Amino acid sequence: MAGVGGGTEGVEDVALRGATAETVETAKRAKRGKTGGWTGDENVPAPRHGTTRPGAWFAALLLLTVTTVLACRMADTDAITPIPQLLAFLPWLLAPTAVALLFAALSHWRIGLVWGVVALAVTAWYIEPYGRTMEPGGTPVAEIRVLTANVEFGQATDALIEAVAKQRPDLVFVQECEDVCEKKLNQAFGKKSKSSEADKGDKGDKGSVYPYRQSVESATSEGSDGSVILSRHPLTPAKGIPATMGMPGATADVDGQEIRLQLAHPMPPLPSHLGTWRKELAALRDYAAANIGRPTVVAGDFNATQDHAAFRRILDTGFMDGARLTGDTRTPSWPALTAPAFGAQIDHVLVSRGFTATRTRFLDLDDTDHRALVVDLTLRKST
Repeated sequence: MAGVGGGTEGVEDVALRGATAETVETAKRAKRGKTGGWTGDENVPAPRHGTTRPGAWFAALLLLTVTTVLACRMADTDAITPIPQLLAFLPWLLAPTAVALLFAALSHWRIGLVWGVVALAVTAWYIEPYGRTMEPGGTPVAEIRVLTANVEFGQATDALIEAVAKQRPDLVFVQECEDVCEKKLNQAFGKKSKSSEADKGDKGDKGSVYPYRQSVESATSEGSDGSVILSRHPLTPAKGIPATMGMPGATADVDGQEIRLQLAHPMPPLPSHLGTWRKELAALRDYAAANIGRPTVVAGDFNATQDHAAFRRILDTGFMDGARLTGDTRTPSWPALTAPAFGAQIDHVLVSRGFTATRTRFLDLDDTDHRALVVDLTLRKST
């Protein structure tokens, strides 16, 4: 009995030691799982810290988008949709880049941090204004105030009339002016308007009468293709630029100085109209190249910013952006709903050699998605 009892006790001791060893091993496994060594099946490694976190993937997606846009800007191309649309808001790429940096930092993704810093630096570099700022010397021979406004299918005509009465520009470039818009402008500023009777031919008065005009009438009920140039100074009709939307031209006699005028309103860079957008901006570029040697003003809704290659090619002819000359090159003009806090400057007043710009302002008009732009210009001639 003693032998049997001793044998039973030996078996129990062995079982107890086996159970204890198994328990210890289980505890070790659990501990290793908590510290990131191994989890579950020992043959399956745990993921490395941070590399597969959703935050890192999100940062990579943002940085890839920003880098693609910046690469096109560096390559001097507008590429294909959605690049032209994103280029319009290039300065605002700082925001998604900063968000990407935050997620990269939280995910401990070092490559993402370096990538984000480089993207920030390149974006900041391209925020700098583009184009010439060299202003000519010489004697001032004419002073001109130019106002350009897209009235969005004529809806903002009343607001424009108010702005014109307050600003008293010499030249007014109006885009998207349909039939009702033209009638209202005629009533407000025509030869038989009340303002014309009040001015009574006082040449020194910056009155609100605009007896001279050159227009392209709208062929649609919406009026997006209607455009008009209003002038306090005599106008001679000139060949405009054929385009989907009206782009009339004229020559103004301002204090004995002939100044060529061209309204700009190319198609917007919609995905289905990119080819037309490029073609019509190229036509404006050709016009600028042909007229750089004489006093010329090209104003309107260009549907392009300095970050679009097609627009920079116009500036490369030697034309200068009035807003650039006064330090307002990044002030948004569209969409009016979010400007000036957010937007793109797609409305411009471009001038040839011989002009200086002394002041620029952007006006908020009711019932349009654009802000009006007013630029004070001085024409100089070397003696």
